[in-house]
Formats: sequence, structure tokens, C-alpha cells
Amino acid sequence: MKQQLRTVSFVHLRKFFIAAFLLIQAAAWSQVTFTDSNLPIVIITTDNDPDTGQPMEIPDDPKIPASMKIIFHPDGTRNYMTDQNTAGFLNYNGRIKIELRGSSSQLLEKKQYGWTTYENNDTTKKDVSLLGMPSERDWILNGLAFDSSLIRDYLCYNLTRQMGQYATRTQYCEVIINGDYRGLYILQEKIKDDSKRVNIEEIDENASEGMALTGGYITKADKTTGGDPIAWQMDSYQGWPTDFVHELPKPEDITPAQNDYIHSQFQLLESASGAGNASLANGYPSVIDIPTFVDFMIINEFSSNVDAYQISTFFHKDKGGKLRAGPAWDFNLSLGLDVFGDRSQPDIWQFSNGDNEGAKFWTDLFNNSTYRCYFSRRWHELTQDGKPLSFNHIETFIDETIATITEASVREQQRWGTVPNLGQEIHNIKDFILARMDWMDANIGSFTACSNVDVPELVISRINYNPSETTEFPESDDQEFIQITNAGTTEINLTGVYLSELGISYQFPVNATLAAGQSLYIASNPTVFEAKYGVAPFGQFQRNLSNNTQKLVLADGFGNVIDVVEYDDDTPWPNADGNGSYLQLVSLDLDNSLASSWVASVNDSLSTDKFNTAASTVIYPNPVGDMLYVKSGEIINSVMVYDIYGKLLQSKNLSSNTASLDFSQYAPGIYLVKASGSNGTATQKIIKQ
Repeated sequence: MKQQLRTVSFVHLRKFFIAAFLLIQAAAWSQVTFTDSNLPIVIITTDNDPDTGQPMEIPDDPKIPASMKIIFHPDGTRNYMTDQNTAGFLNYNGRIKIELRGSSSQLLEKKQYGWTTYENNDTTKKDVSLLGMPSERDWILNGLAFDSSLIRDYLCYNLTRQMGQYATRTQYCEVIINGDYRGLYILQEKIKDDSKRVNIEEIDENASEGMALTGGYITKADKTTGGDPIAWQMDSYQGWPTDFVHELPKPEDITPAQNDYIHSQFQLLESASGAGNASLANGYPSVIDIPTFVDFMIINEFSSNVDAYQISTFFHKDKGGKLRAGPAWDFNLSLGLDVFGDRSQPDIWQFSNGDNEGAKFWTDLFNNSTYRCYFSRRWHELTQDGKPLSFNHIETFIDETIATITEASVREQQRWGTVPNLGQEIHNIKDFILARMDWMDANIGSFTACSNVDVPELVISRINYNPSETTEFPESDDQEFIQITNAGTTEINLTGVYLSELGISYQFPVNATLAAGQSLYIASNPTVFEAKYGVAPFGQFQRNLSNNTQKLVLADGFGNVIDVVEYDDDTPWPNADGNGSYLQLVSLDLDNSLASSWVASVNDSLSTDKFNTAASTVIYPNPVGDMLYVKSGEIINSVMVYDIYGKLLQSKNLSSNTASLDFSQYAPGIYLVKASGSNGTATQKIIKQ
């Protein structure tokens, strides 16, 4: 009953404030003669209603067919309405289906829209790249509801991406619908699963058990005004629940088993955080990706976002991966603005604001000393000079943004009366940010305990991202593998270690170990891997490696980075792209983030190499002129010379303690020489004069 009364009263309160907002602005509404802009121009024309012969009004649901043009000069020069029939100036010219979107904002005269791009047949959805954003089909026109500064969403989405987390990409534009100038909008991506958006794969519709049941999901804590049913509720510390809603799969598609599984992950988080359990084995670090939770809280607390945690709060989980917070969403009531109250203050934590606090786990996480230490450490890192949340950086970004939209803000004010004094609005936001940052600095706590965390000496040492297909092994994806090596001198307990970057997922089992100098493999298909290489992999990762470029991040259970490799199929990386080769790190002594530290190997006899360089092996002289010599206290089985791009230039098979190599034919530069014997391998960079 308490929740019901609160919900009813809050709905009425919102309607009251919106009605007052409309009354204040109504006298300022007027038509605008619009001819040109420094921003892209979006022109939408809905199809005619078959009964009236007039363009259809855009409804809340369902989407209706329309045509859309986006005028945008690729060279950055001015855009004109008269350009709409010039193909070279049209970023898009085609069919869409469009509907209204939003909740409280639908009561405003200026609407917000969601739309999908289609082929000309109005049946087949069409992926397109709009204004430089990655190709997709689902898009949003954000009408900047209630925000007289015009920048709150734009600023916070961009800062989130600069922090390293995905947030919807954005582009200001001016919009005309059925000949009516509708003002300034942000054209932006809709949150959905996609390799360039939320990089997870939708769960198989038949998944009901095992690994298949673990992902991918997108779930949100939100209002249910859109008509989607409540999946489950979680208690807050204010006495009323937070509603959770399925976003992926859709509520009508999710099965009981899938619902129960993803709900169980939130229950595990609630239980572990409530008990203050920070164990890598069974505490909250075993359930959630801590860096995404920390960054989600930081951007929402930095902006004092009154809607955070209780509504407009997304989560996602890939198959085999941890529960992750985000993407961050909906910042129009933030940075000192709250048209429904006075909650966006600089001196209060939004997860404990006495109103929209969300589920208990947000407060419980912050009150855990270990989590709070990482929260404080990340805040300190992000607010340093030159970092995304330093005031100078933010101020510069704001000033550049305002310079871009000032012209359109005049038309926005003329059309809607919602921007009476843009300069004062921006001044107020800057003052708020300064006060907010000072308060957070004083109240966030120390990060001394986690300032210098020792991470294990694990190294990503081999990557097979695009294996060649053969008659015996016809599926490239099934042959993928990653080798990880313990480059230290002691055994490593792998509990909590995981691949943290979305794209592939793997978490090491509790109490798994790796001896000093030893290596292990994780593979996409263990059966195929063992059949091909005769070596059983340690484990199986989920999804597949990109055939182009991918960032692999090995982290401990708290998200501390252990190793990072971002490989590429283009120069200067060695060519291991579908030709039967894989990437192999030349030596553990080299920086594996550099392309020059890798070679393309075709050796099918994989082993868990110790990577011990034979101490008695000498390769000289360095720099070299015409002849290079190798001398060793053990028998040398082979010597190979590679260029800096990993191309094999010379190979000698022998059984001797010495070898000589002719370098006279090579151009000046850097080369890699690898000498292998029964007890190890010696690799050295050689400079050719």
C-alpha cells in the first residue's frame, strides 16, 4: 500500500509540474522560418493517412512509415534546406518507421522519437551508418526534455565514453517533421545488443540450462509506464521496492528459466553486498564486473542524477561473463536540475537521497570498505589534470559544445521558449560541478589501501584469432585459442582472474593454479583444440575472437588490469589472418602490447612452454653488419630470423652449438632472431646497420 500511494502521488506530482512547465512556456511557442544550420538537418515526412490524405500523426505505438533525409555537408560547411535534393549532401535518404518515446516527456508539446531504418519495401530492416556512427537500424531523437541548458545528456554520455565505458553516441541536429520546425535534438543510438553498442550476444531462445543460460541479457530498473511487466522487485532502504524489467530478451520472449537465472545474479549481488562479502571466491567480486559498477556510480554521482538507481538504470551480462552496470542513461534531471523536486544537490549521495535510492545493493557496495576504496581510487584517477572528469577538461568540452549549438538555441527558444538564458544556465552548471567535485573529494574516503595492488605476472603469449579452414577442421571459429603464461617465479592462484573486456568471456575456476614458468590454453572448442593440437586446453571461453581487431584484457577479481593486448589484422601486426598462422609472443621480456613483440607462427605442436631463455646462448654482434653468429652451451635445433612485422625471412634446422647467419641481404632496421634448443628458446632483437 505504501508503494502504491507513493507511486500515485509521484505520478500526480509529475503531472502537476509538467502542467506548470507547459503554462509557463506556452506563450512563447511560435513557428520558425528555418532555412539553414551549422548542424545536420533531419527532415521527416510521414506517409499520408489513407482516410484523410494528410500526413499521419506520430503515435506512441506502433511505429508508422515515413521518409527521412539527413542533410549534412561532409566537409563541415553549412547545411541548407535546399540541399535536400542533392545526393552528395544527403547522409541518409530513405525509409524509416517512427513512434513517440519517453514517459513524462510525452506530456510535453515537443516530443521525443524512436525510429528504425528500413529498405524501400518497408518490410526489411536496414543497418545504416548515420553521421559517422557505426551501422545499426535503431535510433533515437532526444528532445532534451526539461533541460534549458541543452547539454546535460550530451555532456554525460560523452564523459562516460571518455571514461572508457560504452554510452550511446550522440550528434546534435535540427529537426523538421511534416514541414514543421521542431527544434534542436540529439540524434543518438538506442541501447541494444550489438558489437558496436552493448557488445553482448542475445541469449539463444531455447537456452534452458548450463553455460547457454548465462547470457546475454540486458535488464533495467525502471518505471513501467511503457507497459512492460515487472520481472521482479528488490527492496530499497526507503521501504518501497525497485522494479526490474527485461530489455533483452523482451518480456514476451524470456522463458521462466532465463528469468530465474538473471534474477538469481541480482539476488547473489544483494546477498553478498549486504553481508559485506568481498571474497574473490563467493563474494560480490565473483558476481559483478566491479569497474563498470564503479564507473556507473561515479558518472551518476558526479552529475547528481536524481533518476539513477531507481529508474533508467541498465545492467547487462554476456554468456559466461559477470553482471555489469550500464550503459549509463538519462541525465536530463541532473547537475542541479530537478523539475519534480529539489533532489539534485551537490552535497548528497544519490544512492542515499531519501527518495530514488534504488535497490539496497548500491548503498551496501559503497559502504563496503574494499569497494569504496576502488570507488575513491577511480574518482581520484578520473579527476586528475587531463582526465575526463577534471574540471578544466569538462569546462573546455562544455564551452566547445555551447559554441556548436548557440545558433540553434536561439531557434529553440523562439519555437518553444525553453532556453531563456543559455549563458546563465551554463554558468550555473559549471558552479554546480565545482561544488559537487569539492564535496565528493571531501566525502569519498581514502584509497590508500588499494592504491598499489600487486597483480600476478600473467602474460597473454599466443593468440589464434582467425585459424585457417581445412578438410579436417572446416570451422575456423572452433580452432581459436589464447595462451596465458605465468612469467613469475612463484605459483599463481587464479581465483578471480577473468577476461574483462566484452567480446569473449572467461573466468578461472576457484583455486585454479598455474606454476611458475608454465602456460595454459583456453580455447573456443576444447574438443577440436585437443584433436588438432594433441594438448587438452585448460578451459573454454565463450563467443569468438574478432577476425579483425580486438582488445583482450586480463584482470583480477577487482578489475585490476594484469595484461592487455589489442591485436590487429593490419600492418604492423604480423600476418596471422586466416593463413594458418597464429600470433606468438617472441619473448616474455618484450612488451606484448607492441606489434613488434609478436611473430606469426605456424607450429602445430603446441605445448605449455616455460619460455626459459637459455642463459648460455649468445647472439652477436649487435648491431650487426653482414654476419650474425649464435653460440650456445647446448645443442641448437633451429634458428629463425623475422622482420619487425613477423615475416619469417630465414630458417635453419641444425644440431650444433653454433650457427652463422648472413645479414648482408637485409635492409637496415630491427630484426628478431630466435634460437631454439631442447631446454628452451633464446630470442633477441637485432639491429642491422
